[in-house]
Amino acid sequence: MPYVKCKICSNLFYARPAHLKNNWGIFCSIECKGISQKTGKCVKCFTCGRNIYRTPKNLSSSKSTKYFCSKSCQTKWRNKEFSGFRHGRWIGGYSTYRKLLKNSNSKHICVLCKTRNTKVLAVHHVDGNHRNNILNNLAWLCHNCHHLVHRDKVEKQKFLGLFQKQKV
Repeated sequence: MPYVKCKICSNLFYARPAHLKNNWGIFCSIECKGISQKTGKCVKCFTCGRNIYRTPKNLSSSKSTKYFCSKSCQTKWRNKEFSGFRHGRWIGGYSTYRKLLKNSNSKHICVLCKTRNTKVLAVHHVDGNHRNNILNNLAWLCHNCHHLVHRDKVEKQKFLGLFQKQKV
């Protein structure tokens, strides 16, 4: 009876003589065969330090050579690395216009759809200039209406008409 040693785990197993003739009797199980086919390497997650397997393609395509075990670990790193003054569009406190409009006497409702949910309200610059933070240039819009005002000419005209009436 031909007993052979597995190339991966060194367990003795029975291999059929016909398999040995064809050089098939190398691994004791499908799991050991799968392990032998891996060509990548184990690296540590940059955020949490967990060991993770990466294929050669994943290893070569990484621009930063930082590897993450999950999207949440990658997001944690990105939020630390690219927030505040390290962000590419940082202009010394970019969200000051939102605080300015919040502290004013204006009602916290969407100009178009009259939504009062403050979680979905965004500040819109009427003239499109993000550096012009005068109160007369700022208006509350929900995210949906904000998108429409930027993309649809009819909605933009409707907004400008309502905005002018509100300011008078």
